[in-house]
Amino acid sequence: MERREEQPGAAGAGAAPALDFTVENVEKALHQLYYDPNIENKNLAQKWLMQAQVSPQAWHFSWQLLQPDKVPEIQYFGASALHIKISRYWSDIPTDQYESLKAQLFTQITRFASGSKIVLTRLCVALASLALSMMPDAWPCAVADMVRLFQAEDSPVDGQGRCLALLELLTVLPEEFQTSRLPQYRKGLVRTSLAVECGAVFPLLEQLLQQPSSPSCVRQKVLKCFSSWVQLEVPLQDCEALIQAAFAALQDSELFDSSVEAIVNAISQPDAQRYVNTLLKLIPLVLGLQEQLRQAVQNGDMETSHGICRIAVALGENHSRALLDQVEHWQSFLALVNMIMFCTGIPGHYPVNETTSSLTLTFWYTLQDDILSFEAEKQAVYQQVYRPVYFQLVDVLLHKAQFPSDEEYGFWSSDEKEQFRIYRVDISDTLMYVYEMLGAELLSNLYDKLGRLLTSSEEPYSWQHTEALLYGFQSIAETIDVNYSDVVPGLIGLIPRISISNVQLADTVMFTIGALSEWLADHPVMINSVLPLVLHALGNPELSVSSVSTLKKICRECKYDLPPYAANIVAVSQDVLMKQIHKTSQCMWLMQALGFLLSALQVEEILKNLHSLISPYIQQLEKLAEEIPNPSNKLAIVHILGLLSNLFTTLDISHHEDDHEGPELRKLPVPQGPNPVVVVLQQVFQLIQKVLSKWLNDAQVVEAVCAIFEKSVKTLLDDFAPMVPQLCEMLGRMYSTIPQASALDLTRQLVHIFAHEPAHFPPIEALFLLVTSVTLTLFQQAVLALKFPEAPTVKASCGFFTELLPRCGEVESVGKVVQEDGRMLLIAVLEAIGGQASRSLMDCFADILFALNKHCFSLLSMWIKEALQPPGFPSARLSPEQKDTFSQQILRERVNKRRVKEMVKEFTLLCRGLHGTDYTADY
Repeated sequence: MERREEQPGAAGAGAAPALDFTVENVEKALHQLYYDPNIENKNLAQKWLMQAQVSPQAWHFSWQLLQPDKVPEIQYFGASALHIKISRYWSDIPTDQYESLKAQLFTQITRFASGSKIVLTRLCVALASLALSMMPDAWPCAVADMVRLFQAEDSPVDGQGRCLALLELLTVLPEEFQTSRLPQYRKGLVRTSLAVECGAVFPLLEQLLQQPSSPSCVRQKVLKCFSSWVQLEVPLQDCEALIQAAFAALQDSELFDSSVEAIVNAISQPDAQRYVNTLLKLIPLVLGLQEQLRQAVQNGDMETSHGICRIAVALGENHSRALLDQVEHWQSFLALVNMIMFCTGIPGHYPVNETTSSLTLTFWYTLQDDILSFEAEKQAVYQQVYRPVYFQLVDVLLHKAQFPSDEEYGFWSSDEKEQFRIYRVDISDTLMYVYEMLGAELLSNLYDKLGRLLTSSEEPYSWQHTEALLYGFQSIAETIDVNYSDVVPGLIGLIPRISISNVQLADTVMFTIGALSEWLADHPVMINSVLPLVLHALGNPELSVSSVSTLKKICRECKYDLPPYAANIVAVSQDVLMKQIHKTSQCMWLMQALGFLLSALQVEEILKNLHSLISPYIQQLEKLAEEIPNPSNKLAIVHILGLLSNLFTTLDISHHEDDHEGPELRKLPVPQGPNPVVVVLQQVFQLIQKVLSKWLNDAQVVEAVCAIFEKSVKTLLDDFAPMVPQLCEMLGRMYSTIPQASALDLTRQLVHIFAHEPAHFPPIEALFLLVTSVTLTLFQQAVLALKFPEAPTVKASCGFFTELLPRCGEVESVGKVVQEDGRMLLIAVLEAIGGQASRSLMDCFADILFALNKHCFSLLSMWIKEALQPPGFPSARLSPEQKDTFSQQILRERVNKRRVKEMVKEFTLLCRGLHGTDYTADY
């Protein structure tokens, strides 16, 4: 898309293209950016200003924009332009101008020390960038010089202003280093230089932080500065004094947040674990915060409890291995662990009354991993110490997982409920992990508690407590093989005794039964004690997901033991399907469940059940097939076709999916005669064709029809054979009329399964030839797909050409197509690079250019010069020299694909007028 470069504010929106980057024009453009109500004018102004910032004139206008009579927005733009010029165009600055540039920046920073803070920060960032570019050779003691210059007594600015300006400069210096674009070898040199220079920074910070006369604003800046420097991986022992001062500052509410940030950053450095003695000194400091933590919890001060918890977790999580290694200090580390336990069990419901407990969960994983990684003897010692701690953790987590009262929960927002759900999933994952350490004793522990809760008459019944214990059991049973656990029979016996008066509890009961479905398959005598609960829950729309997914699991795992219950299951399922209790996806799961169930019945039984199950839908489909197509009957058709395909996905009387289970699996005798699914498909085949004839141009309906056959073919494999001729014929007609991707996928499936069987050669071969011929005809316009707005389509098309072009030498017909239409392909690629396609797709177009160059060099060298000849193609912003350079670069590079991608990215930026702007940083 062509856009004209306009000079905002110079002569209105219709101004002639101009790039006159004067102070006046920049100010007008800034006024337009901030105050013009027209969004298009704002966008034009922003683009123009971005070009102004990178122009050579920026060196001139930036200083003028910083004049005292300008407003802060204008001064800020001037400071930003200086930073961009220094950080990105350093090589343009002559070495003899380094010192004057440095001096000018110091002067401006001193002046703005008592001026606008946002402008001061940008100027500090600009000087920081200059320092990083000059270190270590051209400015070896940069940081020490900064400290000295700002401490000079002859400055016109007051002491506090100078101090804050210096601290701002020292704070942004490490931050600018982290984001700088220095080459890797320079980055290493500068990092080393900065590590040495922290000797000039830390004593100053200590002095300012410990001085009673230092105002709060200075001490806060000191903490932020320290926080910034420790991220350069300063040795932890060099930070000791500052960390201790930061701990002391935690008592000052104004400094609390900055202190927490500084301490956490210092403790969390990857290198910190080397300094064990310093880490050991930190434990008493953290433990010393316990009273402040308790007070905060008592007063409902969530910010303070959150901050202290972050500090305790940072020490425990980052250094548990190093601290566990110091066996003689085991008691102080255990005290830290207990402090973190207090944070895990902090009173209140997450995320409404507390947000701290979730911070601790990763710590418990880390501690367990570290304990289990020790050699046997040491592990045994720590197991003895920490097993009780982990049993306590389970109690704490299950308490935290409890729902609030119904009344309180009713006031929660949907966002709070969702956060609580995710929090419970995190707890579930933690419990599952803890099982590795505590083993079967954990299940016994949960079972005993649940048994006491359900049989005790002493305590008032709490559904929340019951639900949480079941949730814990389910968390473990979902992923751990509990088939050999001796408490599961008791648990299955307890479940029917649970008084289910609440949706959340009912959901968890369902999911627990589902998690135990494999155990039920090994103990079929127990199915009858839980199946009625599941079938009853099917009728409750609020239990839709849990009841349907549980029935599906039972039908999949226990199908060979379900024939006595089959009639009841089918009847209840039919009833809820007819009443439309469940949403579409649960209806599909329910059909899959019935497919598993029917697979284990005798063929006559299957056909009888299929008849009663499907007949209402077939009658409905017959009516819909007569109606004039409209959106509502389309939804109904897609729904019915979906139900059928989901049923056929799992209805497998040959038990193909069980083959991997081993010979000991109980199998039914292989049935004789046609497969029931094939019988049904043959009965409804004409009806499906009728539906198709009316909906052939609707991709969704065609997809739903193809899905029925695709799912059936995948499940039935060879048993699908009787359907092959008529399906091939139907697919051929469909694809010839309106080609659709779903028909291609189904064709591929048929070819994959039946092409090796001579009996099916004729219909499969005829279909394959037809589909290939139609597709090739389509692909004569394949270049069109490169211009589609959808990125996946463009990527797929580019992939097609990069696969096709290497064949132009070995396959005559491909070579002919490339010779005839390759120029058209190149033009489409150049148009895309010129601005018609998203920049995120440039690698795909570069792949085509690379393939053309590698496999059709002589043609490309002729075409590319011709194609780039017309003025304004592929962009009006390009000069003939730029186009010539690009074509020469491409033609020279036939080996390195990465270089071609870089050339294309560079060229597309020129085409779009974005070269050297901020936008380029994102790609």
